[in-house]
Amino acid sequence: MKKNVLMVVNPISGAVDKSEFIDAARRFATKQKLCFILYTTSGDNDILKIRTLYDLHKPERILIAGGDGTIKMVSEAMEKHDVILGILPAGSANGLAAELNLITSLDESLSIAFHNNYIEMDMVVINGKKSMHLSDLGLNAALVKNYEKSDIRGMWGYALQAITTLIDLDDPFTATICANNQTWVCDARMVVIANAKKYGTGVVINPDGVINDGKFELVILKNLDLVVFVKIITGNLPLNSDDIEIISTDKATITTSLPVSFQIDGEYCGEQTELDIQILPKQMKIAVP
Repeated sequence: MKKNVLMVVNPISGAVDKSEFIDAARRFATKQKLCFILYTTSGDNDILKIRTLYDLHKPERILIAGGDGTIKMVSEAMEKHDVILGILPAGSANGLAAELNLITSLDESLSIAFHNNYIEMDMVVINGKKSMHLSDLGLNAALVKNYEKSDIRGMWGYALQAITTLIDLDDPFTATICANNQTWVCDARMVVIANAKKYGTGVVINPDGVINDGKFELVILKNLDLVVFVKIITGNLPLNSDDIEIISTDKATITTSLPVSFQIDGEYCGEQTELDIQILPKQMKIAVP
């Protein structure tokens, strides 16, 4: 009996036509003598429908053509199942793929996705919501909010909203952080909750980040003027600066002196004053080179 592979495709992610991804994956599956099953997301009960397909076909792995949001949705659908996820980066935000060095040609991505090498990746849960790689309070979250409202996409839209966000920059907030049986109180422009090293743009924000070490890092950026912010988005941030502090832990709380913009994996989540954070070890199996 043929084994099955399920492909989940987000048709609108990244404004990319997915027909090439589907055709290439179907050919690859045929060569591997696998039965190919396709599911296209619609935004209507996708998690339930993916679970139903899994229960029906028991695929030995699931391919995902989309961005971080699609990967997270499939991981939530499969949280009680032992299955390897193969990523075909095709979103506007490919942060996890960048972190795992999966940004490559389609043929190479397929070869990796069908290969037996994988890691068991941690996730971070923040106020009950799961984060795969990077979430933050402050300036970048405000930028994400402005970008979501903008009609201009891509790098130009990002740059335009970066300028707008800096022009409208609020005063620093005071963050009280409890972790590792210690308490820190500091003024900050931004606090990053990092399960990974870098943003989807490739910018390293957390050099200590390891996605499967049972810990996450809190990266506290105390001063963020135009010069420092440009360094962040161009990947030239001096991470040994006195304006930056990094705390490695498996559990933490953050309380802010006023409501602060907050985002999870590139999705704006409103303003927050309290965050309860903990690591969830070995949540996903991801195919890697």
